[in-house]
Amino acid sequence: MRKPASRTAPDLMDEMAERFAGNDFIIDGDVRLTYAGFSGAVRDHAKGLYALGLRKSGRLAILMDNRVEWLIAYFAAMTLGGEVVALNTWSTGPELAYQIDHADVRFLIVECRVRDRGFDAVLGDLRGAGLDRLPTLVVVGAAVAGRTVFSDLPALGADVPDSVVRAGVVRPCDIACILYTSGSTATPKGVPLLHGGMIDNMWSIGERMHVMPDDRLWLAVSLFWSFSCVNALFTVMTHGGAIVLQHRFDAGEALALIEAESCTMFYGMPTMALAMSEHPDRACYNLGTLRTGATIGTPEQIQRIVDLGVQNICNVYGLTEAYGNSAVTDAHDCLARRLACSGRALDGVEIRIVDPGSGGVLASGAMGEIRLRGNVTPGYLNDSKRTAEAFDADGYFCTGDLGVLDDAGYVTFQGRLKELVKTGGINVAPAEVEAMLRTHDSVADAYVVGVPDARLDETLAAVIISAEVEPPDPDDLRAHCRRSLSAYKTPRHFKFVSADDLPLTSTGKLQKNRLADMFK
Repeated sequence: MRKPASRTAPDLMDEMAERFAGNDFIIDGDVRLTYAGFSGAVRDHAKGLYALGLRKSGRLAILMDNRVEWLIAYFAAMTLGGEVVALNTWSTGPELAYQIDHADVRFLIVECRVRDRGFDAVLGDLRGAGLDRLPTLVVVGAAVAGRTVFSDLPALGADVPDSVVRAGVVRPCDIACILYTSGSTATPKGVPLLHGGMIDNMWSIGERMHVMPDDRLWLAVSLFWSFSCVNALFTVMTHGGAIVLQHRFDAGEALALIEAESCTMFYGMPTMALAMSEHPDRACYNLGTLRTGATIGTPEQIQRIVDLGVQNICNVYGLTEAYGNSAVTDAHDCLARRLACSGRALDGVEIRIVDPGSGGVLASGAMGEIRLRGNVTPGYLNDSKRTAEAFDADGYFCTGDLGVLDDAGYVTFQGRLKELVKTGGINVAPAEVEAMLRTHDSVADAYVVGVPDARLDETLAAVIISAEVEPPDPDDLRAHCRRSLSAYKTPRHFKFVSADDLPLTSTGKLQKNRLADMFK
């Protein structure tokens, strides 16, 4: 497979439309667009957005489920040099209002119904949150009196000259999109990502996964998340493959879609694989076409995806600020390695492990903070203070993640730096204790946090999801840990819950900072 010469999203679209004109690119139910068809639709809608007033560096936000219109709007805005703000459909009115105002969004493309809220309710939420200037609105899915309808954009731009969507308008160093962090513990941060980084990074990911033009990606991960609109999308696109959209994840629908469309790539979370595996109709569907893809999780969680049929699943490490992924295992690595670590740094990425206190580079095998240089965001939107704090003197991005780098250059994620528990003056990484607890036959999953202790300052507490009807005995779990871990690494407190009891963000991520509240 030849690497694309293009280094901007619109140029990549043109190049792939020429190389793979008749190949399927986007499949959304009855809508099927080839690479050439997608390119044509994007240009027609881009002219309509131009007629509405969108220009280079103008901000356009998208608020909708995984629909073909999401992707057309994304590329139409980028073709004009616009910057796309991907809005979380689970967000509340105040959360949406903050992001629209903070990013100075001037255009909003919104589905006529967002989750359980109608169009008028969404606008009411925004006004109720104090947003005094609504962006120019374009509605997807139904006509709304007084509003531009997305499907009318091509007609609206019929008289706009082709020169407006010509090649070369956008540069690799221009901002392509702005993604907001979940903001579970603080005000969300706007993360700008550049055209060149999106293409270079995702080409490298696709090479690790051994993606080919005949691959077909099942995509239910929400497009507002970097794992989807940056990673999955451009990994497939740089390799000429097809994307099969699922508007929202539903396990039964996912099984049917993967079989019907002969999907070969799994891009998703272990929780998705678990829901599909446990679905009552699982045995009715053949998932034998699945081959490769990406996920992140514990060895036990990743094994579930392998058991689903994705034999060559790739474990990854990354974060939004680094284009989603910075290290990826190779699909041809042995399974043991893909289960245990997140692979080597991608092309154009440097990884070092440093002492969190001094910033000194640590030797191979030592645990410290993961820092990244290369394909990372240039800084946070409208936030020079957080930007300055995020980079060290050598230009490395400070991830706040703990990890280990081995002699072969493979990185293993060990949890968040802020999650370190200092018990009796000794630092303990919760991930190490969690990994030991998960090896117990009666433990399906485990999460370790620190809770206040009068004598030790903090002590370890474990939230356990049982693999059996009856939860395991706490003393048995302590004895299990003591066989391999020091006494100070053994949890003193246990809480047994179901998966539904875990606090999650709107993107489905665990809010680990809230787990300690379970022990109050």
